[in-house]
Amino acid sequence: MNEIWTGMGACRLGRLIGQGEVNPIELLESFLEGIGNFPEADEIYVRVTADRAYAEAEAAARRAAAGRRISILDGVPISWKDLFDTAGIGTEAGSLLLKGRTPARDAEVLQRASALGLVCLGKTHLSELAFSGLGLNPMAGTPHCVNDRNAVAGGSSSGAAASVAFDLAAAAIGSDTGGSVRVPAAFNDLVGLKTTSGLLPLTGVVPLCRRFDTVGPIARNVEDAGAVLAALCGNGQMPDLAGSRIDRLSFLVLENALEGVRDRPMQGFKRAVDLIRGAGAKVEERSVGAIAEAWPLSACLYCVEAAGEWIDVIEANPELMFSEVRKRFTAGLAFSGTEYVKAWSRLDELREEYRLAVSGFDAVLAPTCPILPPNRKLILEDSDHHTTENLLALRNTRIANLMEVPALTLPTGLPSTGIMLLGRPFDEAGILKTGLEVEKALG
Repeated sequence: MNEIWTGMGACRLGRLIGQGEVNPIELLESFLEGIGNFPEADEIYVRVTADRAYAEAEAAARRAAAGRRISILDGVPISWKDLFDTAGIGTEAGSLLLKGRTPARDAEVLQRASALGLVCLGKTHLSELAFSGLGLNPMAGTPHCVNDRNAVAGGSSSGAAASVAFDLAAAAIGSDTGGSVRVPAAFNDLVGLKTTSGLLPLTGVVPLCRRFDTVGPIARNVEDAGAVLAALCGNGQMPDLAGSRIDRLSFLVLENALEGVRDRPMQGFKRAVDLIRGAGAKVEERSVGAIAEAWPLSACLYCVEAAGEWIDVIEANPELMFSEVRKRFTAGLAFSGTEYVKAWSRLDELREEYRLAVSGFDAVLAPTCPILPPNRKLILEDSDHHTTENLLALRNTRIANLMEVPALTLPTGLPSTGIMLLGRPFDEAGILKTGLEVEKALG
């Protein structure tokens, strides 16, 4: 890959295209060369969509030459998690149960992004049917963490994060049902945005839990995350991230989320909070009761929805699924319909309680993950260890899904540790603007 472009953010590459300093075709070829030369590329990409990418890059090059670019990311190569439908190209959601599944049309968010000139570079690996926070997939492929080749990359959007972290895509599109964008982003020192449920369409996205599923970007910085979000929204209009000052912002550190956090992630989080406070922001610390009550509802809500979606397919061929993931689906059979309805009713109440409790703050802060990326061999061989690490990996990120708010993870400066900012429903622009100020404070 062209070393000059290596590690550049998506917006910077887009600006260079606009200035005539980068040709989209040459940029694509540079990424394809990088993928071809990367020893573990097959653990990151399920398939590279070179023919499609060339056609899109050539069209972007013509627009650039004519001065008719259609977005800041027009001509920039982006990877897509392999649960977004791609017309005529296999989309198997990391599962042998869906082997050979080839949709006839693109997912709606991919249609939107393509219409704004983003180049579809390829489809990336994930946890089976997106139901694990670790990214371990012995059935299809497991990317490793950028900071530790013996550790997993985090899930479920494991390949999405790895593609950016290893300079094999300028940005990536993942999905987040309980943390699947933010966990791998944190493990690989990237920015990840979980959007509000309902902001982006799920048409053509292989489902897991439809009431929790969301689409979101993984990128190198907050600006790139905002630009990719704009493309997914279909307008290409960058959110206005200017006009905020961190010394005028107030934050709540969620004490609930500090319990059981291991030493290194806690060290990274405290470092980040100290820098935020040192930049002049107001920071308070307290627990929120709604979170403590919502956490135990997760098993019923998530497992019942997942089982309702997939249990018939799984039970028809159970041997095609990794046992640790399979048992998460079958756990949904242990709950009654009454329990499920009651859990949703109570969660709706808790969401209102939470929003009232944090309404005076610009963002709520928590460590993104209480753990570091686990050793892939250990979680493969030890079932109890796999369960413990998976539940911990998703514990804090799941707060945003349960409370139905957007959330942004940023690297703390210590490898594989993240700080998460939770915002207000459908105020992605606000959390990105606040996140940009935090990003500056963290250096």
